[in-house]
Amino acid sequence: MELDNTAGRTFQCEGCGLTVMLTDHLAYQLGWDYPPFMGEWGVISPRTCGECGVESTAWWALAVDKTPVEQLDERHLLTIERILRERA
Repeated sequence: MELDNTAGRTFQCEGCGLTVMLTDHLAYQLGWDYPPFMGEWGVISPRTCGECGVESTAWWALAVDKTPVEQLDERHLLTIERILRERA
């Protein structure tokens, strides 16, 4: 688990679009669903802030709604591309 981000990193919420610079620890304390504390880097899972639910995420569309990848909207496709480019 990499936690050496004392300067912070960018966190982007799939739900509301909020983008902030936080450390991993602070993001977790504020309720962000992001690796390394929630999920894994490069694996499709919700990337949300502490205010948004997971129902509007790419993960929900794929896992719960069973939406085929070719039918996902552009917002979800961009999120998936971003997640797959995350560092391990």
